[in-house]
Amino acid sequence: MKFIKIFVKILILLAGFFVIGTFLLNEFFYFTEKRSIKSEEEVKDEDVDAILVLGCSVYSNMKPSSMLEERLNKVIEIYNNNPTKIIVSGDHSDYYNEVEVMKNYLVEAGIPSTDIFMDHEGYSTYASVYRAVKKFGAERLLIITQEYHLYRALYIADAMGIEAIGVAAEGSKYKGQIWRDIREIFARDKDFIQCIFLPKDKGDLTFVSLASNGDATNEKE
Repeated sequence: MKFIKIFVKILILLAGFFVIGTFLLNEFFYFTEKRSIKSEEEVKDEDVDAILVLGCSVYSNMKPSSMLEERLNKVIEIYNNNPTKIIVSGDHSDYYNEVEVMKNYLVEAGIPSTDIFMDHEGYSTYASVYRAVKKFGAERLLIITQEYHLYRALYIADAMGIEAIGVAAEGSKYKGQIWRDIREIFARDKDFIQCIFLPKDKGDLTFVSLASNGDATNEKE
């Protein structure tokens, strides 16, 4: 019985450390990356290698979800003020293709297809940022996603030693956002650890120059 009580106390103590550590880590993300989040007006004259737009869910009719649509609309606004290369990064598995939906949406809005590069293996935030650096050679990025997600993406970029700024795509009240916020807390824990070791992405890292034609990336290798 005494052993069980000691064991329970240790578990409670460890749980307390985990909760406190997670809270402090989240505050650290906010504190270190808040300064890198800019308004659309503030970035209109920024010289970046590429706009990196992070993917999220698409519908079966090949239309972007509301969250993704708002990210893409923000890209369109920024591009129209300051044209530059765009990397659309997301999940492209056998029967699911975020990046095709993203590129088609941008092209339909009038952005030249040649300026849009497709990263078919952006299966995570870490992978998307890593691949923008290692596969496409970006050294300065403008990252587009919702604010709650932007802190982590910017932290990953900082850990990789590149310059990054972000613009938040906001607007609608998203269904299930409380669960996304909770999941994001643990995702920050995971990526904090990853950023200590900076593991190599396992996907195809064949170099693609951002000075080339984005249409060369239309097909998945």
